[in-house]
Amino acid sequence: MPSTTYVSLVQVHNSVEEAVREALELISWRDHLEKGRPTALKVNLGWDLFIPGSITSPWVIEAVIRTIRDWVGPISIVESDQVLERIEIAYRKSRLPELCARENVHWVNMSRSEMVSVPVPHAAIFHRLDLPRILLDTQLVTIPVMKTHAKTGITGALKNQWGCISKLRHNYHLVLADALADINQSVHPALAIMDATVALEGNGPKSGRPKVVNRILASADPVALDTVQATVMGLNPERIEHIQVCAKRGLGEHRLEHIEIVGEPDAKSLNLGFRPATHNLVSRIEELLRRSRWKWVFFDTPIFLLMLIGAKVWYLIWFFFVNGKRHWRTVLSHPYYGQLWKTIREN
Repeated sequence: MPSTTYVSLVQVHNSVEEAVREALELISWRDHLEKGRPTALKVNLGWDLFIPGSITSPWVIEAVIRTIRDWVGPISIVESDQVLERIEIAYRKSRLPELCARENVHWVNMSRSEMVSVPVPHAAIFHRLDLPRILLDTQLVTIPVMKTHAKTGITGALKNQWGCISKLRHNYHLVLADALADINQSVHPALAIMDATVALEGNGPKSGRPKVVNRILASADPVALDTVQATVMGLNPERIEHIQVCAKRGLGEHRLEHIEIVGEPDAKSLNLGFRPATHNLVSRIEELLRRSRWKWVFFDTPIFLLMLIGAKVWYLIWFFFVNGKRHWRTVLSHPYYGQLWKTIREN
């Protein structure tokens, strides 16, 4: 008889911190984190402009820190650069330096840290991975955001480890499912806590639409967490390739009937009706060029720098003149989350 896999799903009632604590207690989090061991919190800061729902919100990070800090050893917040994004800007704009100082937490930009080459047994894509040493010296807690994603359907507990490797990871966009399985085989989180306070639907992971979900999810099994995430979003986890590939690699449970959702009653029948992602202009052009016989011209020559500039300009236009500022106004009008995000917006 297979052992039960638990995923907690908790509504935010009084405070985000209270919901995070409840979600973690429901899955007996201390059974999964080694007492006194240094711990890395892998957050999502994948956009230096960002809108609510596109990055891990600081209050969820703070709640996790306050919940686990008396049990674990020194805590670090970790994230990596992207070719298109400056993570240090996202770190400052989201006011995480103040959080780190207040909670005595260390910040690590993994793109600037020591790397260690490790073998990946039975790999499909990465037979060796260059990983930041901090991930090998700590236990990992991954803190993703509930989002749709144009390339993977959803981005969650498994996809969040994409940011644990080199910023040149964009070269593997056409083989994401196998690449994510290789990475999660090498960097397997001890716990996953999902920020579903303000989520993102539509053309994620950036140019989507914020959606107030007002929930926290948690599990020691990232495959199970993503399965539940997809289900409550109204998407079919069986059609999300990287969930299925990771499950076949033995990285977690993907069968909903073997997952016990604790916390919210009738969670398995919950359907939040998320709008699925489609490719925005930047993603669509990249997809077409990567499938072209001339892809080396666009990605392996100086033309790539021009493409990066073009993509950055597109996101600036989208943010300031299309939907970005409007989405901010919508979230800022929310009676609870508006006040929280206002502290970020005023920075």
